[in-house]
Amino acid sequence: MTDPTIGSLRTDGATLHYEVRGQGPLLLLMPGGTGGAASFDAIADDLAAEYTVATYDPRGMSRSTLDDPDAEQHVVEHADDAFRILELLAPGEPARVFGASSGAIVAVHLLTAHPERVARVVAHEPPVVEVLPDAAEHRALIARVRDTFRTQGLMPAMAVFAAGLKKDGDTTEPRAEPQLPPRAAARAEQTMADLPYFVGRIVPGFMSYAPDIRRLEGLSDRLVIAGGQDSRGELPYRSAACLAERLGTELQHFPGGHIGLTTHPAEFGEALGKALKASI
Repeated sequence: MTDPTIGSLRTDGATLHYEVRGQGPLLLLMPGGTGGAASFDAIADDLAAEYTVATYDPRGMSRSTLDDPDAEQHVVEHADDAFRILELLAPGEPARVFGASSGAIVAVHLLTAHPERVARVVAHEPPVVEVLPDAAEHRALIARVRDTFRTQGLMPAMAVFAAGLKKDGDTTEPRAEPQLPPRAAARAEQTMADLPYFVGRIVPGFMSYAPDIRRLEGLSDRLVIAGGQDSRGELPYRSAACLAERLGTELQHFPGGHIGLTTHPAEFGEALGKALKASI
């Protein structure tokens, strides 16, 4: 693995840790969940053969610190962080952007807020539940997660959240997760450390986000929406599929499920490389 160039960027209310590899057009990789820059370690070097690859820890995660640790989190602020990274690393040049899960929500908003700075967005399973016909049901889920976290703590809230993400009509116990590659397993401790922030701040702040469909319709030629081959029917997949349908675009399929980047990194990276270049 090539050692990246490491930097920090001061933004409004936070200091961001970012990493840069390679040369070529800028490609910004935006993690989801409790992931940070390290979640892309398995694919960044291959992509850096063709792109200047920038990865970062979102504000409040891992090495990106908040001025106010108790601050509520909003998609708009996170998208502004991404915009500032683009301005720092490729001022004035349209960049390519990939986002996974909550990072995909940020990527979609970045496209609508700063279309002049974005050449292509690949959004993998953005859980934009507000586009779904049963959005009210999922608003209630978010409220239950928030209330459970406040009254009972992290793990009960995670159980409520995981149950809400399952496939429609699936009443079975959660399947065992596939064995993680060594790099991903090594990040488990940091993932657990970031979980309270994710459940308490990111889930309620991001899953209540409603994308600007009308604006996205005019930008759909730059937007690839993707879902996992193994996550059909799950809530993030349904959200992605509905968004693609609303925009009149075809949902692309990537290897693995919602966390295919983690469980199938080589195949996922190959699929991403193709999506960044394919005509829409």
